[in-house]
Amino acid sequence: MIHPVNSLGFAKPESETRVVVAMSGGVDSSVVAAMLAREGYDVIGVTLQLYDHGAALAKKGACCAGQDIHDARRVAEEMGFPHYVLDYESKFKEAVIDEFADAYLAGATPVPCIRCNEKVKFRDLLETAKDLNADCMATGHYIQRYDGEKPELHMAADHTRDQSYFLFTTKQDQLDFLRFPLGHLESKAETRALAAEFGLAVADKPDSQDICFVPNGSYAAVIEKLRPGAADPGDIVHMDGEVLGQHKGVIHYTIGQRRGLGIGGRDPLYVVKLDPDTRQVIVGPKESLAKHRFNLAEINWLGDKDFQTAAGNGWEMRVKVRSTRSPKAAQIFPTGPHSAEVELDIPEEGVSPGQACVFYAPDSTRILGGGWIQKS
Repeated sequence: MIHPVNSLGFAKPESETRVVVAMSGGVDSSVVAAMLAREGYDVIGVTLQLYDHGAALAKKGACCAGQDIHDARRVAEEMGFPHYVLDYESKFKEAVIDEFADAYLAGATPVPCIRCNEKVKFRDLLETAKDLNADCMATGHYIQRYDGEKPELHMAADHTRDQSYFLFTTKQDQLDFLRFPLGHLESKAETRALAAEFGLAVADKPDSQDICFVPNGSYAAVIEKLRPGAADPGDIVHMDGEVLGQHKGVIHYTIGQRRGLGIGGRDPLYVVKLDPDTRQVIVGPKESLAKHRFNLAEINWLGDKDFQTAAGNGWEMRVKVRSTRSPKAAQIFPTGPHSAEVELDIPEEGVSPGQACVFYAPDSTRILGGGWIQKS
């Protein structure tokens, strides 16, 4: 007898389908685990301890440390499935925190949440799930996986919660193994309602904010702790060459910043470039922030045809250059198998080295990959 396909896409009973759920301790992943356990799946919860929750780098409301590990374990006990905590502290520091610090020192604006998904959760944790003989791994991310000739990645139904910007590095073979049970929900309120329905103590738990290992949003404080002497002073220079003042370290500034420059008494100026080699913060008028073209490296491609050879006169895409912005029309011109030049139809402000540029199909919600913005 052929068994009907279950909700995770396997032609066998739920009780014979093992799924590892990546549990951060927040409401989203807790609901995923509880929902699958309620449906009868063979659920195993796994939480990664990513940093020492007693250290100065940690903060209240962060994921993957302290209270959150306790909350994940409590959900597993309430719903009756096994739960494991894996110490990934050294891997996380090497793959995410150190790279974050070095990128800032190089004048970039990194996105460590993407690197965490790429190098820790969707690589090492996914392999751990396979070692546990799981059929798949489920997460609480707001993104959708569509089955077809091969699985496709699509934006979440609730575009205000969509996390596709942070998941563009997902490889095709990883997508084959991953499941995102919350991607179809229309609002976060639905998730919290499910948590209440399951009787989970985390139903009203606030969402984690900012970067988990950055206390109080102070990136510079983390960099100075990790790289002593990183905050060397230097000049604030107008893009026409005039020295306007001094700063207390390039790491205290980001592209597009206006406030806190300490150079009042003139038309508004914005940070347009950071030069760590000369220790200069370069400023200019707002219009100088607008970028029409920029280069990408480390491109991950999820399209159906070869990225470089099938491009013809370039790919018509929509792209996101910041997580909070909607996709905008652009042309992508491959310069190699994993590099490209992007030409925006309408220039965007705040296109910063170290940020991601994520590709979306021009006529659907499908994510086609993306790359990392390079210095011009």
